Amino acid sequence: MPDRLNFLYRLAPSIRSGIAGLLAGIGFNFREFLRQKSHIVWLLALLIGSFVSWAAIIFREIISLVQLPWLGTATERVVSAAATLPWYMIVAGPTIGGLLVGLLLQYMQPMQRTFSVADVIEARVKGGRGLPFWPGISSALITALSLGSGASAGREGPVVHLGATIGASVGRLFHLPDSAHRILLACGVASAVSASFNAPIAGVLFAHEVILGHYAMSAISPIAIAAVTGTVFSRLWFGDVAAFVIPGHQITSYWEFPAFALLGLVSALVAILFQFALIGTDWVARNISMPVWLRPVIGGFAVGLIALVFPDVLGVGYETTDAALKDQLPLAMLFALLFAKTAATAITLASRFGGGIFSPSLYLGAMTGGAFGLIAASVFPELASSEGLYAILGMGAVAAAVLGAPFSTTMIVFELTGGYTLSIALLLTVSIATGLTQAVHGKSYFHWLLGLRGYFVNDGIHRFLGETVKVKDFMDPPPANEEDCIFRPGQDGSYLHDTDSLESALKSFDSCGEALLPVVSTKDATRIVGQARHVKALNHFNSELIKANEEEHH
Repeated sequence: MPDRLNFLYRLAPSIRSGIAGLLAGIGFNFREFLRQKSHIVWLLALLIGSFVSWAAIIFREIISLVQLPWLGTATERVVSAAATLPWYMIVAGPTIGGLLVGLLLQYMQPMQRTFSVADVIEARVKGGRGLPFWPGISSALITALSLGSGASAGREGPVVHLGATIGASVGRLFHLPDSAHRILLACGVASAVSASFNAPIAGVLFAHEVILGHYAMSAISPIAIAAVTGTVFSRLWFGDVAAFVIPGHQITSYWEFPAFALLGLVSALVAILFQFALIGTDWVARNISMPVWLRPVIGGFAVGLIALVFPDVLGVGYETTDAALKDQLPLAMLFALLFAKTAATAITLASRFGGGIFSPSLYLGAMTGGAFGLIAASVFPELASSEGLYAILGMGAVAAAVLGAPFSTTMIVFELTGGYTLSIALLLTVSIATGLTQAVHGKSYFHWLLGLRGYFVNDGIHRFLGETVKVKDFMDPPPANEEDCIFRPGQDGSYLHDTDSLESALKSFDSCGEALLPVVSTKDATRIVGQARHVKALNHFNSELIKANEEEHH
């Protein structure tokens, strides 16, 4: 007994030391939690999730109200309603809608365009800033008018921008670090996706995969809170139903997996051509000079002409997508709608109607998979599964390839259709389609749009910093002596402009071998406005890289 007491007595300091270390660790972690203002972020995530879900609901209801006067229905059954209309109404709807959209763009909307997911990604890399509230609201209203008047585009991308705008606006009311601003922006996105698709898991994944570009532990909880909140309110309004109610599907044989892989290849081809169509028509439109208000009018008229033959191209297209999933479309129609929808969507977006590419991508994927399934059934009738199963797989594969979001798109298709039993086949087709599309385009459609603006986000944070950080961000003040602030071009050697990029500045330091260079104004080449040091430029670059790395792994 005395030996035991003696042993416990000797062990007591170690126990006390261990408990003290444990408490110190808990205290440090909790202080860090408070320092990052994570408790505020969690509460704001709940608030943002509520606001965004109701904004998404209102957005959908406005689309229904816009289409009611000319289509006679406020439901998703646009094609059925169009079939009862005279031909001039089908042409007039998108054309008159284009006129209204064009006038709003011309006289009300900043930058004379609506906003999309690419603008959200751009705001994220700028520290969660750059999404002004009222332009975001007006963009959503113009997009609702576009889709309600028959523009061939999606509603999910604009809702994502609307959600991000609300999240960023709430974040601006509080003094939070940039990392918190980015998380709140992503909370708005997660709630928007969840409310639009009734897909909370997909909302969380989309916010991480597409918007944040990483899966930081500090971001998962608030983003999940916002996604769940958005889903709850959406289900209270629309009901707890999947967007597409389809019959049960199952894989007939494991010998079908080569066919699934081949479907991935075909889906990649469709995604590649769709992206080329979007890029090509946008390039043509940019090189044609005409008033801004006239572009949607011409685009709407063209979409109306296509709709005379194929009314299925009007609007979001969920009714036709649902028909493909239920094996209700013949092979010839599936092929025809592939080309018609591609043309209509490319014209819609190039003519500056508001809208996104998610729904059109799902649409094209369903047509691709449905056509592939019919052909497979005719070749191997005893092995091939139903056309609807292949339509589901094609839907996920094409959308994932165009958006560059394989994980979240896979989950969206699961939650849209309830088809969790198809997981291994869907993962195969999605991975092949995404990989092949990346091999050709090298980036998603969103990153292509950002590239046009000079933001090469997909090349890594180092490339982005090199392009976006300017000399004025790290330069020192100019010399105190007024005479030393005079610069003589051609005589005083190397120099930098205050608007030069960090990458350009580092190249100039390397080429001239100087440690200090004068910085002259772009407005007055004889005026020195600062001094740039090579070491300070490198330190600024390294500190930003470290900050980004810490945020991604925190």
